[in-house]
Amino acid sequence: MPFPDFEPTIPELLRRAATAHGRRTLVVLGDRRLDYAEAESRSASLARGLLLAGAGKGTHVALLMPNGPDWIVAFLAAARIGAVVVPVNTFFRARELGWLLRHSDTAFLLATRSFRGHDYAARLLEVAPDLAGAAPGGLRPNALPQLRSVFLDDAEGLAWAGSIDELSRLGDAGAESGPDRLRAAEDDVTPADRAVVIYTSGSTAEPRGAIHTQGTIVRHAFNVNACAGRGLGPEDRVWSPMPFFWVGGLVVSFLGAMHAGACLLCEEAFDAERTLDLLERERATLAAGWPHYGKAMAAHPSFARRDLSSLRAGMVEILPPERRPADPSLRTNSLGMTETCGPHTFGREGDPPETLRGSFGRALDGVEHKVIDPESGETLPPGVEGEICVRGYSLMQGFWKVERERTFEPDGFYRTGDGGRIDADGFLWFTGRLGDMIKTAGANVAPSEVEQVLAGFPGIKEAHVVGVPDPARGQNVAAAVVLEPGCSLDASSLRERLRGELAAYKVPREVVFLESRELPFTDSGKIDKRRLRAVLVERLSAA
Repeated sequence: MPFPDFEPTIPELLRRAATAHGRRTLVVLGDRRLDYAEAESRSASLARGLLLAGAGKGTHVALLMPNGPDWIVAFLAAARIGAVVVPVNTFFRARELGWLLRHSDTAFLLATRSFRGHDYAARLLEVAPDLAGAAPGGLRPNALPQLRSVFLDDAEGLAWAGSIDELSRLGDAGAESGPDRLRAAEDDVTPADRAVVIYTSGSTAEPRGAIHTQGTIVRHAFNVNACAGRGLGPEDRVWSPMPFFWVGGLVVSFLGAMHAGACLLCEEAFDAERTLDLLERERATLAAGWPHYGKAMAAHPSFARRDLSSLRAGMVEILPPERRPADPSLRTNSLGMTETCGPHTFGREGDPPETLRGSFGRALDGVEHKVIDPESGETLPPGVEGEICVRGYSLMQGFWKVERERTFEPDGFYRTGDGGRIDADGFLWFTGRLGDMIKTAGANVAPSEVEQVLAGFPGIKEAHVVGVPDPARGQNVAAAVVLEPGCSLDASSLRERLRGELAAYKVPREVVFLESRELPFTDSGKIDKRRLRAVLVERLSAA
């Protein structure tokens, strides 16, 4: 579908959406509702406040908030003035938060004070104790040398409240400012400008920040909407638990809805009963969650009496019977990653032939694939399995603080680290990660990051982390731990320690204590993770 006739930037997309959809609801969170016109006006006030505070084009503005109206307003405010948005994972502990804020060169942090038991104000002070006593707007913490301003939704009672501002005051200051400066800033935003740095757990110990431009995120959101066969329109009400700090939540869910004038249904956490209440009450038309969410809702005792007749697409398990495919396992899938701004393939609409069972579809228009030998780099013929490479309009500009030559091949292709093959008709089959990345319930976990934290604990001689199969979550994080002689430690205590250092989804669900002699090694002396995975699967199945 041809892209609409407008410059693909956030300020232009917002202007068009507010004009076309005005009082239609953009987002629902509990009792809170925000329509398109309010999103435009509230983000305009906050944007003017950011300009008055010294932010502008190219300023790195981090957002630490859950899905909902506040996140959307803050994102639109920063993006419409050309600032570079750095979405922050709300699961992050102090160590992870500090690393990301420093690595991303964050100058402004817009954050909620707490969420689901996470005290972000306390974690920020843990990262940079010298924030206490600093003056608002003039922060120079040693641990975060680029940080200049912190704005929280609530600073009341904080011992170090003198060094931070409240988001409401920032918006109030902007509301009293005239529109001319904001419009001038918006007019200076181009499709080529950096829009976001989205961090993904790569195969290295720390996350990597993928840089995407204004043009990429706006175009790709539109194209995915068109290719997905979802046909979103103004009457659609979309539930997706994908966090906005990940590319799927930002581009596919949020920006895709904005293109269509659709409504987003958000909640603080998934709970089968409460989510069913939400879908039923709000008359959701699309429910796009991870498979184990659909299974959990379908298995809930109240499911049979629910009226979900408004659903027309989404998770097969909860669709009305007449809208379910005859053979759900036959439907083609899509393949995507943060580096490609979300999906870079899409399956054909409707039920494909049996010959395409397990296919991940063809490349989107404007995207190319090739499969290479991972060792030699030689391009392989159709049908031969190797490493999938991708290039095209939706590919990132690069990784933050990584030289381009270390990121892309000389011909512009990006080596994804995914294994697969492409047939003569261009259909792609994904066979798994070539490395040891763990994909658990939709989240990527780098084993090396978990291993480094484990290795720092007293009493642990060595630790190795792999993914083990799980029917609902895809994989579970599993750790093989070797203790120092005389050390006593159980799995529960180990997990409790890890929860203070890592996001919950990175904490191993399975912990197996082994002797050093039980660890499998390659001839070169490296841990053989394929054999280790088999050892852990055998131990866990026998437990």
